Amino acid sequence: MNNSGGIKELMNAETQASQIVSAARSGRGTRLKAAKSEAQTSIDNYRSQKEVAFNEASLNTNAGDDASRSALKAETAREMQSMEAKFNENQGEALKVLLAKCCDVNLDVPAARVRSAQKAAM
Repeated sequence: MNNSGGIKELMNAETQASQIVSAARSGRGTRLKAAKSEAQTSIDNYRSQKEVAFNEASLNTNAGDDASRSALKAETAREMQSMEAKFNENQGEALKVLLAKCCDVNLDVPAARVRSAQKAAM
């Protein structure tokens, strides 16, 4: 009887240990879920703060952008006029160069081509 009583005690101890481990695992899962929820809340708060700061900064910079936009447009218009003037000034010369290259045709036949044509004729 002594032997069977010891076995029962071991079985009870094992059952209790497995219950303790199970409770610890479920508690760990609950703590992880709570930590994840808290972290997500913290992330959302930080994101909303940064979005507000960004929106305020973009509103402040947009006010000064009108002057820089108009200056940039004026500079672009000046550069476009300069390029058009240079184009009009040089278009005749460019046309002459292009026509000269188009009309410059080399009629010399390479020696290798002549030899291959002679071999083919034989």
